[in-house]
Amino acid sequence: MVERDLAKVDVAGSTPVSRSRYFPGYAGGSVKKPQPALPLLVLFAMAVILLACGNSRKLQSVSVSPAAAASQAQFTATGVYNQMPTSVDITGTTTWCIGSPSGICAGNIAIEATVVNGLAQCLSGFTGTLTVLAGQPGPPPGPDVGFQLKPFGTAQLTCP
Repeated sequence: MVERDLAKVDVAGSTPVSRSRYFPGYAGGSVKKPQPALPLLVLFAMAVILLACGNSRKLQSVSVSPAAAASQAQFTATGVYNQMPTSVDITGTTTWCIGSPSGICAGNIAIEATVVNGLAQCLSGFTGTLTVLAGQPGPPPGPDVGFQLKPFGTAQLTCP
């Protein structure tokens, strides 16, 4: 540390004062500039905290209505989330497919019906009952294999 004695300071209408100050630093009396590492460290810590907080809102379950329909029908999907608002119409934003009751979409095989944004329609010539699925897809499983939806909801479409 370097001690400097400053000259007496005259201020109009006051008594002259002598001041001494200690200046940390090297012999020139300069104060060290703050290192840029500290602000960068603070920014990094804030980024980690924000990423850790993130959006923890998760889809818990899906319900599809009506539970059963014939030939052509408009289905709706309601998602239940772990945070408010808990019950949300997800008809236009969820994945729809024809598949199995276990939540697996049919994939790139011959399908007997189509479903787009909840509108399901039997293809001509097919008779039987199909499972309509709505839900959140997992990672792509591979060629010619359908997505596993999780969570998912089901409904039945009966084709005449």
